[in-house]
Amino acid sequence: MTFAPLAMPALAQEWPTRPVRFIVPYPPGGPTDIMGRIVAQAVQGPLGQPVVVENRAGANGIIGSEAVARAAPDGATFLVNASAHAIVPHLTPRMPFDAIADFVPVTNIAAVPLMVVVNPSLPVRSIAELVAYAKANPGRLAYASSSQGGAPHLAAELFKLMAGVDMTHVPYRGSGPAVQDLMAGTVQVMFDSMPSSAGAVRQGQLRGLAVTTPTRVDAFPDLPTVAEAGVPGYEIATWYGIWAPRGTPAAIVDRLQQAVAAAEATPELRARLDALGAQPVADTPAAFARFVQAEYDRWGRLVHDANIRMD
Repeated sequence: MTFAPLAMPALAQEWPTRPVRFIVPYPPGGPTDIMGRIVAQAVQGPLGQPVVVENRAGANGIIGSEAVARAAPDGATFLVNASAHAIVPHLTPRMPFDAIADFVPVTNIAAVPLMVVVNPSLPVRSIAELVAYAKANPGRLAYASSSQGGAPHLAAELFKLMAGVDMTHVPYRGSGPAVQDLMAGTVQVMFDSMPSSAGAVRQGQLRGLAVTTPTRVDAFPDLPTVAEAGVPGYEIATWYGIWAPRGTPAAIVDRLQQAVAAAEATPELRARLDALGAQPVADTPAAFARFVQAEYDRWGRLVHDANIRMD
């Protein structure tokens, strides 16, 4: 017992002794995958072991998340997920895990705006024109989302509620395939995470109409906010975080958080995140735990008040 206080620092210094897995519960190419790969690449050097991103898509992120919840708490497996981690439980009657109790929050990677994007063939160039078109064609506009119950889904439902329009939801298994169909014209509208659509907007493959945050973002300074463009009071955003299985030693959790924070303090990583419209966070495990609980409660109220359901 005399040497117990030395155990945790020693564990932190020794970990990791083998490759680390970041499980992303969505297909490759979407914003969660992008964030996971950026962080994995940045921390594997300082940690001294490869950090491998493994995509386990399905069931609105539940399959990959459950794999982490059931993984050994030995620092070999972590979950990288979006704000959907705090949303999906409110829309799923029987979850196979507890999104709060079965995980240890490590850190919030970044806060990210959503961008309202449309296929360029759609004859709308502003939020006001989108609202007018949707009202003139009730139910005929199809909006894509990266999953049932993710922030893009709820962002569109909140928009429908506040703008008084009717659009048809088409959920996908991740932002990657959703954006591909949006560019192809299979669907017409998406409230997408900025890292996912930024490149397509810059290349003219999609048309950006607005951002969902309360203020404009530096990455797209010419895009107005949804609130200033015609839907007063509208505001929604997403974020991306890292979790460990319940029971993972605090020393391991702290070391990974510190590696992420150090990486996000470098000009190189900040520039990469800035280009995606992402604001670095890298908060402590305790601060992230409080944030996740607050988000869990906030999204729960929104789901209830807006009567949002799985399609």
